[in-house]
This record gives sequence, C-alpha cells and structure tokens, in this order.
Amino acid sequence: MENTSSDDTIDQRIAQRLRALRAERNWPLDELARRSGVSRATLSRLENAEVSPTTAVLGKLCTAYGLTLSRLMHLVEGDFAPLVRRADQAVWTDAGIGFRRRVVSPPAQNLAGEALECTLEPGTHVAYDGPPRPGLEHHLVMLEGQLRLTVEGRTHALEAGDCLRYQLFGPSSFTTPEHCPARYFVFMV
Repeated sequence: MENTSSDDTIDQRIAQRLRALRAERNWPLDELARRSGVSRATLSRLENAEVSPTTAVLGKLCTAYGLTLSRLMHLVEGDFAPLVRRADQAVWTDAGIGFRRRVVSPPAQNLAGEALECTLEPGTHVAYDGPPRPGLEHHLVMLEGQLRLTVEGRTHALEAGDCLRYQLFGPSSFTTPEHCPARYFVFMV
C-alpha cells in the first residue's frame, strides 16, 4: 500500500497505530490473530513496518477493532480538518490488487459520515469477511465503468450513474470485469 503524500513514512505510521490499537485492548498478538484471522507472523511484521499492509489485511484488522478503514487511516494521518482540498486528501493504493482509495472527507471523532472515492482496475476482486461495525450503512454511487457488488449473498451489477444503498452485516465483495475498471463514491454512515 502506498500513500501519495509522505510515502516514506506511511507504513511506519500504520505500524505505530496498529501497535497502539492492540495495546489499548491489552491483546497479545495471538488474540488479535484469533479475532482477525491474520497470522501472528504477519501481524508482527506489520506492526514492525517490515511489510506494507494490503487492503484485505487492513479490512480484517479493522473488523477486529470495530473501525472503518477510513477511520483507521484518519488515525494514521492526523487531525480533523473541516475543509480538505483535493490535493490534500489522503490517497493510497493497494497495487497488488489494483485498488485505489481517496479519503474525500476524513472522519472526525464526533462525526460519523465518511466519503470515499475508489477506483478498481479491470479484473480486480476485493473481498471483506465482515463489516467493521454491523449495520454500517453505505451509499455507493457509480461514476464510471462497471462493478459487481455482492452483499449478503446478493450480487448487484452496477454501471455509471447507478446508486446502491445497503447495510453491511456480513461479507461483501467488489469485482470488476476483465475489460473494464470502476470508479465510484462510497458514503458511509
């Protein structure tokens, strides 16, 4: 995963935040491994900034901690600002799967809503085992391309201009066709 601003330290800041989250809960690595489904060895390497986390691994850790991925990234990035210019919005990429995510409105402690702009390359598949918080409401607005979104076992074929509103209680997955990328906004409440 890389961050377009401060590439050199993002993995270190993520590692520090992951260590702090585990310490706040008094969980040994084995407990976090059990709760997240991520191996103890991988957790250790992540917390020591020896490897860059993937979207899938961060998703599992966020589920274990009850955080959205955006909220975790906000904790890594810093303080809340009421106005965030596009040039200052955190952008990171999971190059291994072709996923790019821009945090349009970083979360704040007292505000629940979040807005993300996401891009998936053609032939990309991203799966999440569960939501960071059961019942998390999403509004996904397709901007360009095609996307197959599976929520609660039901698959929705989305194209530019479509909007899907849903709540997450279980696994979900995002898949683009081999010939077409997808760009969309996700608003979470």
